[in-house]
Amino acid sequence: MNEQFLQEPALRAYRAMVMARAFETKISALYKAGKIFGGVFLGRGHEAVAAAEGVFLRKGYDVYTPFIREQAGRCAWGDSVLETARSYFGSTQGISRGRDGNVHWGHPHEGTLMPISHLGAMASVVAGMMLAKRMQGITDAVGVVCIGDGTTSVGATHEAANLIAVEKLPVVVVVTNNQFAYSTPNASEFACKSLADRGRGYGMTTHECDGTDFMQTLATMQRAIAAARAGEGPQWVVAETLRMCGHGEHDDASYIPAELKAAYADRDPLAVAQRQLLELGWITPEEIAAWEEECRDEVQRSVAQAQKEPTPRPQDEQWVATAWRPER
Repeated sequence: MNEQFLQEPALRAYRAMVMARAFETKISALYKAGKIFGGVFLGRGHEAVAAAEGVFLRKGYDVYTPFIREQAGRCAWGDSVLETARSYFGSTQGISRGRDGNVHWGHPHEGTLMPISHLGAMASVVAGMMLAKRMQGITDAVGVVCIGDGTTSVGATHEAANLIAVEKLPVVVVVTNNQFAYSTPNASEFACKSLADRGRGYGMTTHECDGTDFMQTLATMQRAIAAARAGEGPQWVVAETLRMCGHGEHDDASYIPAELKAAYADRDPLAVAQRQLLELGWITPEEIAAWEEECRDEVQRSVAQAQKEPTPRPQDEQWVATAWRPER
């Protein structure tokens, strides 16, 4: 791992994780207070993987399809928490004008695709977009598609992965193995030794990392994205972690064994990142405290603004597909 080239992205990724945790803590509290309708899906346990994806991409040039629990990736990529807050509260000032479902928002013109709940479908969309870029003569853009352990068993994922490999598209398929497809454990999902075997089966270059280890995950994602950008073909990254919460805030995660939770008790990616950055001397305790306060303040302002903004009025809406974008 070449630490010299990781310091700047590491600090940006860590700040994105701090922002995401502050936002999700606020959204979780509002959901429990009955202020948010629909699903709330937290990224606890996924933050290091998500932030490492977004921090090495170029918004407006590359393609990024974040998971429903990839808020840290959105922040690292450059999306604001205000836009996510607008999505949760159905604001007409949001990119989707209040028409989406909480976390299902994106901006294709900037390279962010809206997550589809049937996540295997996103791999084929990214494949199509990267083929389109190739036809336009763009050869150094990268597409990152985020899937989970359960999604690797979906037919749409198989078809897309096969196409990506055959066409040698510059796509990084990030498989976040949080050990449960909702409540189905790995043992009931696949029989291969590792999900990296599936990537090898497609003919992709494979990478594996501990998704709770911030620096290891950052270095792994840097290598994979750089390889895809350099024309070395598609990359398959498997990051092992644990979803440190329920599938959504409606789920108590009682199916996760107590001994497994205990094994990950000191492996919260945010805490691990903080320890590693302090040990490297790249950040100070005072800077951490300042960032945490700044992020909490920004979240408070963003949520308050989104709550005040109008929601759609069907009688006034023009239900047409346009490149409309609200005034900023």
